[in-house]
Amino acid sequence: MIIRIVKLGFVPEQIDAFLENFEKNKDKIRNFEGCKHLKLIRDIHQTNQFFTYSHWESEEHLNNYRNSALFKDIWANTKTKFNQKPEAWSVEKIEEL
Repeated sequence: MIIRIVKLGFVPEQIDAFLENFEKNKDKIRNFEGCKHLKLIRDIHQTNQFFTYSHWESEEHLNNYRNSALFKDIWANTKTKFNQKPEAWSVEKIEEL
């Protein structure tokens, strides 16, 4: 299981457009083969900072998504709204209490 965390910083005036696009595509992402969990979370102090938090069956499944037309369309729309370079991490769970 791969956990993917992506930090996204937006121009404040572009947040509503980003949220509309996420709403439009969230079920497609969540139902993409290998995706087991999807969350969109927001920093409570820097409200233009968002994170996507997703679980993938394997790195291969994540890469299939990242190479898909769905991802390319979403990313083309999203990247025009950034005010900073996005950051991403692929991690694995060691322990859960």
